Amino acid sequence: MMEIKNEILYRIYFLLFGIFIPAAVIMVYRTIVISAVQGEAWRQQGKDNYVRFKAIEADRGNILALDGSVLSTSIPYFDLYFDPVAPQIKDFNENIDSLSYCLASYVDDTYTPGGLRDYLIRARADSSNRHILIKKGATFIEKAKIEQYPLFNKGRFRGGLIVEQRNERRRPFGLLAQRTIGYVRENAKPVGIEGAMDSILRGQPGGQMMIRVDARKDIWLPLEDLTAMDPKSGDDVLTTIDVNIQDIVENALLRGMNAHDAEWGTAVVMDVKTGAIRAIANLGRGETGWWESFNYAIGSSVEPGSTFKTATMLALLEDNVIKLQDSININHGKAQFFEQLMVDASTESIDLDTISIQKAFEISSNVGIAGLAQRFYGSGNGPDRFIRRLKQFNLHLPSGVEIEGEANPYLKEAFSETWSGISLPWISHGYELRITPLQLLTFYNSIANNGTMMKPYLVAGTQRYGEILEEFPPTVVKRQIASANSIQRIRQLLEGVVNDGTAKKLKTDAYNFAGKTGTAQINYKRSGKNIQIGGYRASFVGYFPAENPRYSCIVVIHRPRKAGFYGSDVAGPIFREVADKIMATGTNHQTPVNLAERPPMKSEALPGLDAGAAGDLRTAMKYLDLPFYGRPGTEMAVIRTHADSILFQDRVLTERVVPNVLGMTLRDALYALENAGLKVRLNGVGKVISQSIPPNSKIRGQTISITLR
Repeated sequence: MMEIKNEILYRIYFLLFGIFIPAAVIMVYRTIVISAVQGEAWRQQGKDNYVRFKAIEADRGNILALDGSVLSTSIPYFDLYFDPVAPQIKDFNENIDSLSYCLASYVDDTYTPGGLRDYLIRARADSSNRHILIKKGATFIEKAKIEQYPLFNKGRFRGGLIVEQRNERRRPFGLLAQRTIGYVRENAKPVGIEGAMDSILRGQPGGQMMIRVDARKDIWLPLEDLTAMDPKSGDDVLTTIDVNIQDIVENALLRGMNAHDAEWGTAVVMDVKTGAIRAIANLGRGETGWWESFNYAIGSSVEPGSTFKTATMLALLEDNVIKLQDSININHGKAQFFEQLMVDASTESIDLDTISIQKAFEISSNVGIAGLAQRFYGSGNGPDRFIRRLKQFNLHLPSGVEIEGEANPYLKEAFSETWSGISLPWISHGYELRITPLQLLTFYNSIANNGTMMKPYLVAGTQRYGEILEEFPPTVVKRQIASANSIQRIRQLLEGVVNDGTAKKLKTDAYNFAGKTGTAQINYKRSGKNIQIGGYRASFVGYFPAENPRYSCIVVIHRPRKAGFYGSDVAGPIFREVADKIMATGTNHQTPVNLAERPPMKSEALPGLDAGAAGDLRTAMKYLDLPFYGRPGTEMAVIRTHADSILFQDRVLTERVVPNVLGMTLRDALYALENAGLKVRLNGVGKVISQSIPPNSKIRGQTISITLR
């Protein structure tokens, strides 16, 4: 029995020392060899055969203007490659000659068909290159043609054609609203509408199982896999931008910037009733000229200067401490506030002493407005009441526009550490505070909108394939920033600025507008009683038409270097050009003459001499609902005023004599003269006011000169 036990122990010892321990040693040894000695080679082999699910970029949605015009879109480009190993040997041999001929003839002429054929055969034989470039940056049409070539037309896997798509963002209108449209780029902060609406525009990426065939070049080939998912295209974003108004604003701003050699400028047009931004332009100096490199309207918080006086006046009106007809002494445009001397920029102030409060605002008297603020808010808790009024107008809050980068306004708290004795008078005329152009425009837009403050916005909704998915309605920020009576009186003041004040040279008879000029000092330094000025910032902000405002607009020009620096000389004309063209280009901007009942027109208000095709003139009179009498029996007719009515008369065109074309438009005049056998030389535009050959003269093939006005 003892011998059996010993034999069992011997066998266990033999297994332990003869097999398990040597095996353990061998395993440890192989582990060290594999991980330390051969590790890099095995890791590289793993990389070379690495398979993973790779994302496929979705088509990015479009950014559209109000009328559906494309402001930003993705243009697909395709990099085409050939994997010569992928096709079956039979397909390869049957099609390689034809494929080589097509590629060498129509895609890459650096090869002959025979040379390209030999190259592809060698590549297949040694499998050295499974990612042969066919064409880089092919358009969709080019890709479609290449996909029909022999072998490639057998499909993605059987034919060996590899298509790698990349999208490039393009703006069909070029620089139009460039910064506002913005961009989304790798390693950069998203900008503009592209950035704000990125989650909607980018869609949902798809995916495909890919195998890496070359780790050094990071070349991946798709696997034929049922788990492949197609990407979902992004939705389109519909903006509030009106391309016609945007074009008007950008061109007007560009002309102004060139004329005044400014550093930067911005202009914004907003729909009064909704707060929709119809145009926003920003121009700054670049290395190659003007460029939209920064959104100054939204991102630049600056001292506004005299355009802020409107807020001060509205506060005084709300507190019911002034009447516009009250008198104020502006002391010929000079006043001392503690250690600082304030001087009016307006030369008109030099000759004035006691004037009405309305006149002080119209001529933009710093002394007058600051004096009122000091008188009614300068003592006790007055400064705090003044600041609270400004906050009532939301001048301490950002506008809340969708896109990133809006600068916060800065409004001092009364009696804070930064408050001094001169803070109140200086804030009252636009200094010691900061506000962006868009935030200031939002305030003025509220005045134009009878006190209702609307949130400015750039995105009206989203859509897919033309079908609206979601609409973003206008947002009311504040039902009433001030009483109706205060709003009515402040609008009276703003109209007075244009009719009788600093902007009176901008007035037009075509329509009425209202607004305020501003000329802010920039980079100024106070040294004792003196102020050193480092330049100016000109501005104008207002709305039109004044009686029933449709649009509000602000123009800011920073550091103009020539041809003036006052707001009325620099920014005002740009505002006027924008307003003129908007009013002229849209029929819905004018009140139709036949809209409502009217009293009989006086004879001086009736059309003067007018002549032309009888049918056209009759159609125009009926459309305008203007009563007339007389039914001419001739092809041409003439309109004359008779008492308080319009009379139609014959205009006879006699053969072989010079016709009478006075009062005709160019089209009708050319028709009559050229049909009579005359050659025509013209000058001017409008209606014919003179002709070089008198009517009823004999025709001898002469050249007649007509003048139009």
